[in-house]
Amino acid sequence: MKELTLREKVGQLIVAGFPGHDIDAETQRLIADYKIGNIILFAHNVKNREQVRNLCADLQDEITKQTGHPALISIDQEGGRVTRLPKDSVNVSGAMAIASTGRPENAYAAGRITAREMRELGINFNLAPVLDINNNKQNPVINVRSYGDTAEVVTEYGLQMMRGLQEGGVLAAIKHFPGHGDTAVDSHLGLPSIDKSLEALAELELKPFQAAIDSGAEALTSAHILFPAIEKTGVPATMSRTIITDLLKDKMGYQGLVISDCLEMNAIQKFYGTAEGAVGALKAGVHLLFISHSGQLVMDAVERIEQAVQSGELPIAIVDEAVEKVLQYKAKYGEVKDGGMTEAEHAVNRRAAEAISLESICHVSGTFEPIVPFAAGTIIIGSLPYRPDQASSLASAELSFPAEAGAALGTRHLVMDLNPDAEEQQRLLEAAEGCSNVVVGLYNACDNAGQLELANKLAAAGHRVTAVALGKPYDLELLEAGVCGLAAFEYTKLAIQSVIRILSGEAQPTGKLSLSLNHNS
Repeated sequence: MKELTLREKVGQLIVAGFPGHDIDAETQRLIADYKIGNIILFAHNVKNREQVRNLCADLQDEITKQTGHPALISIDQEGGRVTRLPKDSVNVSGAMAIASTGRPENAYAAGRITAREMRELGINFNLAPVLDINNNKQNPVINVRSYGDTAEVVTEYGLQMMRGLQEGGVLAAIKHFPGHGDTAVDSHLGLPSIDKSLEALAELELKPFQAAIDSGAEALTSAHILFPAIEKTGVPATMSRTIITDLLKDKMGYQGLVISDCLEMNAIQKFYGTAEGAVGALKAGVHLLFISHSGQLVMDAVERIEQAVQSGELPIAIVDEAVEKVLQYKAKYGEVKDGGMTEAEHAVNRRAAEAISLESICHVSGTFEPIVPFAAGTIIIGSLPYRPDQASSLASAELSFPAEAGAALGTRHLVMDLNPDAEEQQRLLEAAEGCSNVVVGLYNACDNAGQLELANKLAAAGHRVTAVALGKPYDLELLEAGVCGLAAFEYTKLAIQSVIRILSGEAQPTGKLSLSLNHNS
């Protein structure tokens, strides 16, 4: 490391993103001139397995040539609502769905499957698992990305996922320290604040992180959240030396890689500025800085860090420590030498993912009966998917729960607006006349009250209603007594296929919720 220039050192501490399927001119310049040594991939970088494999190989070649070290190529591959791998890879269920299977070994299997699918493409760093406890039902960004609402469930399943990823040969980042579960603000859009004491955090939020640290966690993501009872200077955890160094490293004993959440998120960019946030994060003890979208902001951050070092504001010893930590994990994970996978191996992974998904479907309320062989008297109603938060994957234009379920089960189906008004509700009530069974696909209906109004009106009109929560299971708390509620947790092809198997009577809903709901039946 002694041979590295300051520019080369700073470049090792940055993770950059770019817009397309190939290395563009700006990214080429970031690597060549700014010595950027790491990359994050998003869905907009992903077309299919072959394209991603070639892209990652090109990135490794170029970054190694320009910096002398392999790249950490990262991706948010949590499963479920947050998936970035191509459709011809195997994408597993999300955290809350997996915990609802009641079998921690499924979390381990999901980690191993994900690691294998990533390594085949040349991706060596997964920004998962989520160890946030979803103890706030109004949380707009975590909810089903969490394994549950207790420290015990999150710890049991999150650590199995982490172990599966690590043993599968992928660096895994637990997130979002010291806990993003008890917020009602998305840090992509604003700056959340949690007014809890350190003692209160230690009783709940910190427990999964401490357990993961004790079990060998190698990477950890900081949260852009204010903790005013702990950090008095008015900066979020990512920029807080009290939280990152004093608490995480010194008190909790963490010795791994500390990474920032994206410094372009509004919680940092709007309130502090990305470049200032980068300097503040390094001062706090963060090792690796994510600036995931804007090449100009990457350049600004590199130049601001260099200026801070040259002026003495940022001691070079802090930079050197961070570089040493990054290079330590590059030595372990940087070179992905993988012979690829056969289609038969992908098929094994896909069958395992399908089995886990099927086990996750929960019968939450009312009396469940399959709609087949009564399909002729059934109508399936639901909205199309949308992107509920900035962390989630983009909604697929081709995916439609009512269309897929209707085609598979031989029933009529109708697509409703995401939040149907009184006029549309009346139209759908009239369309359902004469049907003994109505299946309603709810998608975050607790945020779109028209869906719930429709489901409850259909039940009041005498139909046997089966409501399927394809997002937050909290929707099912708001159904009238007697309505059958199924929790599927995510509006994905995998979850829809599992619901169809349940509705057809091919399988039973054996899942058990990993959180507490209040419902009327």
